Amino acid sequence: MIQPFSIGKLPRIEFGSGSFAKLPGIAARYGQRLLLVTGARSFLASPHAETLFTQWRALGCHWDVVQVRGEPSPELVDAIVAEWRGTGINAVIGIGGGSVLDAAKACAGLLVPGNSVMDHLEGVGPELPYRGPATPFIAVPTTAGTGSEATKNAVLSRSGADGFKKSFRDDQLMAQYAIVDPDLLAGCPAELIAADGMDAYTQLLEAYVSLRANPLTDALALAGMKAVCDGLPTWYATGENAAAARTQMAYASLLSGICLAQAGLGSVHGLAQPLGSLFPIPHGVVCGTLVAAATRVNIEVMQARDPGNPALAKYADVGRLFSRDRHIDDAAARASLVDVLMEWTRTMQLPMLRALGISEEDLPRIIANCRGSSMKTNPVVLTDNEVERILRMRIG
Repeated sequence: MIQPFSIGKLPRIEFGSGSFAKLPGIAARYGQRLLLVTGARSFLASPHAETLFTQWRALGCHWDVVQVRGEPSPELVDAIVAEWRGTGINAVIGIGGGSVLDAAKACAGLLVPGNSVMDHLEGVGPELPYRGPATPFIAVPTTAGTGSEATKNAVLSRSGADGFKKSFRDDQLMAQYAIVDPDLLAGCPAELIAADGMDAYTQLLEAYVSLRANPLTDALALAGMKAVCDGLPTWYATGENAAAARTQMAYASLLSGICLAQAGLGSVHGLAQPLGSLFPIPHGVVCGTLVAAATRVNIEVMQARDPGNPALAKYADVGRLFSRDRHIDDAAARASLVDVLMEWTRTMQLPMLRALGISEEDLPRIIANCRGSSMKTNPVVLTDNEVERILRMRIG
């Protein structure tokens, strides 16, 4: 029996090498007044930027540029909205990594209403319903990790002792177009390939075993994990000579965004919330360093307390995919999965938590703040002691 399920809104997707060339015309359809949100330097210093600007000039478009440095805060979004509200912006174009796309998405949502994003962040503030309307948003990723081009939530952070990492989430925030061109990934440094690639993989695996998984997201998650298996180690090892591997990872990242938006995530992302808000640690690094340990603990807890949990069979399916041996039994397949993830963590030099400034004294505070929405869709409920086991495996 296929149980009932729902799939939310998705953007129109333009995928493939050279698809960036479609952006000027797509953006111009919404009007001639555009706001480009991008990163600190990489896109603007690339030949892609001048090509885009030349074509916009030919189309009679006028644009302004906003640069986002690091993970976006509510204060940054409010400042951008205050500056550009009422200036007749017809569309917002986000070109960059996940932080850039999240900032652009939130700004597009609030340019017309004009209120503070704090009004809508989940878990902080009044959590007022979002009424819209959103300004049309076009998402163009230049990294392969977050899948933000295919999600309806903008993740915003405030760092420090009272820090948080929370989502502004609504169907109206979904991009009208996601333009995914693997050529834009060229030049990514090895450490970014590792962190973002492991983030995409984590999102696929957690969505696959999530309590909200369904047959459609399962099919997409498996396809995405196969792409990671084929692409990530090759791209990390060979860099610029890995055009095919970059394409695999651009595809995997896109699918990871679709899957997380439709099925939810798990314990790694539950822990990523406090680790990313209480400490200055990039999100992909958190996912990359924790996914092997979290997978191991999830499997061990289910084997001990819930041996009939369907996620155990799913972990075995992924283990057979990664081992490329369809005939090994479930136990051996799950062990193989954990071994591969631990090997990737070592090979791609994902840092231990201690190297990121975290000590044993920080663990209670991290655990106390990890019970957000992602932890609620983990395939098994983890006790505080079991969450602590994950963290201690990566303290170093």
